[in-house]
Amino acid sequence: MIGFARLALVAAVLAGVVVALPSLAQAVAPPKAPPVVAGPRAAAAPAVPAGAPAPGAAAVVARGRDLFVSGCSYCHGLDATGVRGRAPTVRGAGAESADFYLSTGRMPLAHPHAYPVRSKPAYPPADIRALVAYVGSLGGPPVPGVSPATAGLATGERAFADHCAGCHQVSARGGIVTGAVAPSLQRATATQIAEAIRVGPYVMPNFSEREIDGPTLNSIVRYVLSTRHPVDRGGWGIGHIGPIPEGMIAWIFAMGALLGVSRVIGERSEGVRPPPSGPEPSEPGSAASAITGGEVR
Repeated sequence: MIGFARLALVAAVLAGVVVALPSLAQAVAPPKAPPVVAGPRAAAAPAVPAGAPAPGAAAVVARGRDLFVSGCSYCHGLDATGVRGRAPTVRGAGAESADFYLSTGRMPLAHPHAYPVRSKPAYPPADIRALVAYVGSLGGPPVPGVSPATAGLATGERAFADHCAGCHQVSARGGIVTGAVAPSLQRATATQIAEAIRVGPYVMPNFSEREIDGPTLNSIVRYVLSTRHPVDRGGWGIGHIGPIPEGMIAWIFAMGALLGVSRVIGERSEGVRPPPSGPEPSEPGSAASAITGGEVR
């Protein structure tokens, strides 16, 4: 009887262990990975939080910082706040200003007081992107986006005539202003034209969004690009350097033609002698000579 009770107790314990094993295994086992859902959402990368740098952007900014210290800090300072008597701060200048000056070769200057003119860029495109990223990280407006293909050409011509032609001429080929030279825009890219309007390099005024809005900016860019292949309805364009030089050339040709005709007329008239103005003298033996006694009176 006692042996049977012990046997029943052992069987009850074994049954309890068997029942508890699945729960114990589930608790000890590692959590399963969530199922993979097919479709575009599964393949998409996780979203970058707002304000966080894009992947790889930190390395580009660091590279730009190194280039800035080695090539720009002499004038703009190690902390980019500028050096008195040399150059201003670039904090807050933005990526658009850095991209314009670097991509057009106007920076860096040979010396702090040199006149900035368009030249071959001192840095390759990858280094320019790094410098622009670093300056842009210090605050300021980004590089403007332009889409001139969708803009109005007539609107751009009117806006350019109102805001730009006084210095750059209506043909966008540059001119002379007080204390500076307005450069030609024939080599500028669409982005560089937009950047110059917003930045206002050197003595040029800058135009805000209130003065020239986005659609008008695109129209100006389209008009400037159209001046590179104008339709010369009047004939010879003479380099499209403007009406005043064209008028001067017309006067030079006209005066040269008049002088040439006058010279030809003068040379032909040298061989023709005018007739005598008084009576012709009579010859000896003629009737007039007999009447006057052979004397010519």
